[in-house]
Parts: sequence; structure tokens; C-alpha cells
Amino acid sequence: MSNTSVQRLEALRKRMHETGTDLVAIGPSSHMMYVAGLDPHGDERPVMLLVSREHAGFLMPALNVDSSRRKTDLPFFAWRDDDGPDAALADLLKASALPESPSVVIDETMRADFALLLLDALPGAKRRFTDDTVGFLRARKDNAEYGRLKASALLNDKATLAGFDALKSGITELEVAAAIRDVYKAAGAVPVFTSVCFGGNGAFPHHHTGETRLKNGDAVLIDTGGRLDGYPSDMTRVGFFGAPSAEFEKVHEVVNRAVEAALAAARPGVAAKAVDKAARDVITEAGYGEFFPHRTGHGLGIDIHEPPYLTATSETVLDEGMVFSIEPGIYLPGKFGLRLEEIVILRADGPEILSEMPRATQIRN
Repeated sequence: MSNTSVQRLEALRKRMHETGTDLVAIGPSSHMMYVAGLDPHGDERPVMLLVSREHAGFLMPALNVDSSRRKTDLPFFAWRDDDGPDAALADLLKASALPESPSVVIDETMRADFALLLLDALPGAKRRFTDDTVGFLRARKDNAEYGRLKASALLNDKATLAGFDALKSGITELEVAAAIRDVYKAAGAVPVFTSVCFGGNGAFPHHHTGETRLKNGDAVLIDTGGRLDGYPSDMTRVGFFGAPSAEFEKVHEVVNRAVEAALAAARPGVAAKAVDKAARDVITEAGYGEFFPHRTGHGLGIDIHEPPYLTATSETVLDEGMVFSIEPGIYLPGKFGLRLEEIVILRADGPEILSEMPRATQIRN
């Protein structure tokens, strides 16, 4: 195992002790990548990492053992298709040395049949999801994670700017998206998503980039992200092809103030819902409340969307090291959509923005 995996396994066991957890069961997911640095092939064959207070090992299909061994020295409890996983799982649970009626944490992203296989083998287990164990640790980024997220964000700045620089009369959304993806690829990153929205298409928060052609007087919204060195980026900026309309400039000013209000509210010890409220109040007071239909933000780490979630009802208490988006928006049907998104890491004195690209409107002619 790498030093990082050793340290994370130690941190997980410390957290298990603090939360009274006897066993953490992780499927082939980003949780497994975080804890063990392993991302095994996932299909219908049960795969899981079981971590107890004194033991850790993998339930692993025999045909995947050799390829997985290169990434970890934790023991494999292998099973063959012609035998099934039950005996191997029983051996792994015996090695885990669990108490009667153990407190078990289940990976919420694990396949239901994997989870039920485990729970059927542990009658009387008390179970919950990973929020206060693996999720708790993942939400607080270390310096190495910060470095990767920062590098990914700076590459995203370049990719987004390339998208705006590609704007010309008659170009399609798909052609602009291709110019953005080329920047990721040239830097050795993997494009993850690219949403390019011309004119009224921007009023759909999850518009599917298509064959719409750019014309003078169109607003342009670009929301894009790539994955560099295992960590993603995510950012939204807006532009205008031609002279921005007075309405567009007014809405931009409101959304930018909403971003600033959320940034000012985000502090360690503050509930996530307070940050959402700070952004939402600005937009509501400006008369656009009904046109802001989504949450203010989401966490970002190994996954592009992960805790914490900044919603109107989230009681999650923000803490130093958390990384999340702040992305209020206003969507006017038939006209345009305007969202400004920053990814921040929370420091003791407030949020640090990872991007270095201004939120000002990108005007092209």
C-alpha cells in the first residue's frame, strides 16, 4: 500500500473508534479509491473492502486478483465463479473478529445485492451509511488533494477561456465544446463534462449541448470540468456575443452579488443551509427568486458531486478543508440563463477560490 493509503486507513480506524463503528464495508467506488487506492473492475461479481478495528481485507473475484495485487498488499479473500462468494465472505468476516451485533457502516454507493449479501451474513448488525466515517474524512481535503484540485482548476480556466475564444458567428455549441475538450486532452487530462449553451438554451440548467448555432445577441453559458491527476474541476462562466443587453448586465450583477454573499457567509462552524440562504436572499430580494431552482453548491473531491451539499435544508456544519461549489443562477425562459460557479476550499478565515478566472462577462464579437 502507498503511504497515503496507510495513513488513510489509520485515520479511518481512528474515526471508527470515535464513532463506535466495528466494521466499514466499501464497494468498488470512489470510497475504495480514497481509502485503499484501488479501483477494481466492477460488475455483478461481489467486490468489497471490509475494514474492522484490527483487520482489513478484500472480498475479490479470483479473476481480478492478479490485476488488483499491483495496487495493494491487503489480503484478498478470493472466490471463483464456480464456487460463489459465500465461503470467502465468511472467512473474511471471521478474520475481521467482529463482536456480536456489530455496528456496521455500508457504502451508500455499493450495489444493493452486495450490501444484502453482507447484511445477510451479519444478522442483528446495526447499520448506517458512511457520512460520519469515510465521508467525514473525504470531506476534509489534505494538502496533497488541495494541490491536485488547484492544478485541475487552473487547467479548467484555460479550457473555459478557449471556449469563449472559439466563439464566432454560426459556430455550433458542439464545436465550442470540442475546442474546450482539446485543452484538457493536450494537458493529459480527461474531459468529464462540457455544457455549452447559446441564447435561450442557457435557461435550462442541465441543457444538453447540441447543434444550435451562435448568432449576434446571444448570451453564452459554459459549464465544464475535466479530471487531472485523478481530481476534477468544475466551473461556470458566462459570455455574450455582441453587446450585452441591459437585462443581461442586470442579472449578471445580481448573480455576482449572490456569489459574494455566499462567500461571505461560508465560514467554519456555519451550517451549509446558511450559505444557501445568503445567496438565495440576494436573488429573491432582486425579484428573481422563482428563477433560481437549484441548490447553491455541492462538494467536490474525487467525485465531481460529493458532500457537503449546500441546500436550503442542509444542517451539515462546514469545516476547514471542505471543498465545495458556490453556484447561484437565474434562468429566464426563452431569453438566457446566467450561473456563476466558483470552487472553494474553506480555510479558517473563509473560502479560498481555486479558479483565477474573473467572473466578468466574456464579451466577443
